[in-house]
Amino acid sequence: MRCLVIGHLTHDIIIKNGRKTEGIGGGVYYSSLALSKFCEVVVLTKIGKDFPIEWLEELESYGISTIIISSEKSTAYELLYLGENTRQLKLLSKADSFALDEIPKEKFDIVLLNPVANEIPREALSLINAEGVIIDAQGFLREIENSRVVLKEINGEFLKNAQVVHADAYEFQHIRNLRPDDVEVLLISNGAERGVAYHRGKKYLYHPLRIDLDDPTGAGDVFLASFAYFYMKCPFVQALKRANAFTATFLERRSIDFPISEALEKAKFVKVEKVNTDEET
Repeated sequence: MRCLVIGHLTHDIIIKNGRKTEGIGGGVYYSSLALSKFCEVVVLTKIGKDFPIEWLEELESYGISTIIISSEKSTAYELLYLGENTRQLKLLSKADSFALDEIPKEKFDIVLLNPVANEIPREALSLINAEGVIIDAQGFLREIENSRVVLKEINGEFLKNAQVVHADAYEFQHIRNLRPDDVEVLLISNGAERGVAYHRGKKYLYHPLRIDLDDPTGAGDVFLASFAYFYMKCPFVQALKRANAFTATFLERRSIDFPISEALEKAKFVKVEKVNTDEET
């Protein structure tokens, strides 16, 4: 299975509990790591000459190929964590956005669009050739006010061209003209709290596994990417359980270097409820 992930790799400066760390980040980074457990992965990104080569070598060590389009700057964020699920984002610099003629025309099994700073034009969806088109909405919602990242309201009509759309509960409040039955799967996560998922318009509630969480960065990206793979292989509810379990294992380890069997075992304990029926799975 071949997967293409599009978006900016980022230089992340993470501040939490008074500690400051720096490293590679961005939804593309975490999504591609997750998919590399299952698929042949290609990342399309834009970075500047300032981007450390060792960060790209890390991706290569997981078998991830990169298509690098040069930019004057790399995208850099400061992430200040105020609580387990609360953070402030500050955009320090931004790489160039993608042009439509830079979007590959070749066919992939999965194409995952995971922008972090509105770098992917909405029209790109009409150019994508894939069995599964997967979108994380967060990067389409962001705008910058005095270097601070805030969310703006968007018209979600263009998201209807995707098979799977993900947003967190706060982000989803900023999306207009997108109903649950407009896409095959709509995932609305809520950090460690109960999330909502819609499959062909039918509503489900899912309960993430409770874990000791030190760093939640990348959780939504890993969740979406792993769900995209499992959904191509499994029924919806099973894919939802496995994606939750895979994400919990990643958050515990802060790594994807674990046996898939470990995550699949945990999936048995993920609770998913179908709303408005007595069915519980």
